[in-house]
Amino acid sequence: MHENAAGTTATTTAAPGFSRRLRLAGAAVHLYTASGSVLGLLMVLAAVEGDVVTALWLVLATLVIDGTDGMLARWARVKETIPWFDGARMDDIVDYLTYTFAPVVLLWATDRLPGGPVGWLLAALPLLASCYQFCRTDAKTEDHYFLGFPSYWNVAAFYLIVLDVGTTGVAVTLAVLTVLVFVPVKYVYPSRTRTLRSLNLALATLWLVSYAVLLVQYPDPHPVVVVLSLAYLVYYAGVSVWLTVTGARRRPGSAESVERAG
Repeated sequence: MHENAAGTTATTTAAPGFSRRLRLAGAAVHLYTASGSVLGLLMVLAAVEGDVVTALWLVLATLVIDGTDGMLARWARVKETIPWFDGARMDDIVDYLTYTFAPVVLLWATDRLPGGPVGWLLAALPLLASCYQFCRTDAKTEDHYFLGFPSYWNVAAFYLIVLDVGTTGVAVTLAVLTVLVFVPVKYVYPSRTRTLRSLNLALATLWLVSYAVLLVQYPDPHPVVVVLSLAYLVYYAGVSVWLTVTGARRRPGSAESVERAG
């Protein structure tokens, strides 16, 4: 549930007044987003074949695509140039495949999940929780946050594998994150949340670099790189909780606002 490639509209013809070049640019952006589905398939195939490193590099590629296609879509004005195509729906389909389904397959194929019914249950938790979240109309808020843990199962799978977390740790992680899907914390949308936007984008970019470095060092990542990489996750969660709490306090009509008005 991440960077949208476009929105929806009822008309089935391109709006007049736009050059063919701009419409082709919009189509190229949609194709760029759709390419994530192919990478998702390759992730699953790599996981099944036991090629963990390739699968994790493909995760990084999908993160880059998802983090940039929305900005490209706004630049190409795809909602106006190709109004009959629902890019937001396509983006959600690709995100479910690459952020949820393929990472669960990867955890399963690498024997990170317990055996038997418990393993099946744990594998089902992210799939079901993300089905719920992706279908919520308020999953992305009007002020550009994600409501509830934003299905970063690919990120979770990356750390669980790179840090060689045991099955108990994996089970606890999946269970906790599943619960957080339903907790109404507003998580930062790095490319769109206005507050601290420049800082968030810079830190997210550095985190992507740390991902690549850790993967190059796999299976023996350097502790300093691990700490720096995890520090971003701590920052991301901390600033999200902070902005949620302070936003609730400042919301018009809240108990605090009424008390001050009185």
